Amino acid sequence: MALSLLKKIEPHKGLFAVEKVTLIYNLLTSILILFLFQEMDHPLEMLIDRAMIAGMTFLLMYLYKLAPCRLSTFIRIAIQMSLLSYWYPDTFEFNRIFPNLDNIFASAEQWLFGGQPAIWFCHYFPHMWVSEPLNMGYFFYYPMILIVVVYYFIQHFELFEKISFVLVASFFIYYLIYIFVPVAGPQFYFPAIGAENVAHGIFPSIGNYFNHNQELLPGPGYDHGFFYSLVEESQRIGERPTAAFPSSHVGISTILMILAWRGSKRLFAVLMPFYLLLCGATVYIQAHYFIDVIAGFFSALIIYITTTWMFKRWFAAPIFT
Repeated sequence: MALSLLKKIEPHKGLFAVEKVTLIYNLLTSILILFLFQEMDHPLEMLIDRAMIAGMTFLLMYLYKLAPCRLSTFIRIAIQMSLLSYWYPDTFEFNRIFPNLDNIFASAEQWLFGGQPAIWFCHYFPHMWVSEPLNMGYFFYYPMILIVVVYYFIQHFELFEKISFVLVASFFIYYLIYIFVPVAGPQFYFPAIGAENVAHGIFPSIGNYFNHNQELLPGPGYDHGFFYSLVEESQRIGERPTAAFPSSHVGISTILMILAWRGSKRLFAVLMPFYLLLCGATVYIQAHYFIDVIAGFFSALIIYITTTWMFKRWFAAPIFT
């Protein structure tokens, strides 16, 4: 296995598709920063970060030429995928300056269901045997990405560039939505308006409240659980009042399940319980409204078709090789 990773392969000419789409997103958001420069919190630092990411991308392309092999291919693509942890909270730096839209989504939830499913779910099922499996499913989001990516790298290397592009491009499509549709979700919006308003179905507009406030509700459920603690810590460190609609947790995990099905029915079957728990957990821990979950599922189908078409039409064409 180690020898096959280091064995020289036909070198890929130029940038990988995942690098190209990252640079496109980098450029688009850089232009947006310039337009919103006076209103943003630290625009110069954000532009410097983007220049460094672009420079690193071209440096990796140069280093790859010195030793083109499966391992160097994996490193180039894995680094771009790891940068998603930078790009996600970055969406908050944009949408924090726009008026928050949670009042619209919470009101829609109230009208559709006669209440808030995010409140009902954890209220009626606070038990450890519900809380811990759901928190485990939510925490499994990133391991799920890793498992599918590594599976394709090992078993279907010829498709590795394509699936990495589909995943990263899908993330960027969601991130562009989050920039212009500032919805924080119940875990941020409910403490901002107060429990009494939520109980009476009153959902006031809070304008740009999240530009200066980031209070996060403690997660519901069994608060002494192992997976509860893992999710709480990850939320505390990395979560921002952004990215609620549509749910990218549901959207990306749905795309992962499609990729798993196409790659291995056995892998699909193994991941299915974690997928179902993850989808339920997004509402249970109050990260999302139920309509976010529905939108996440259906948007995933559209985005999967779109990104696979983009790869075939633009990034796999001879002009890009």
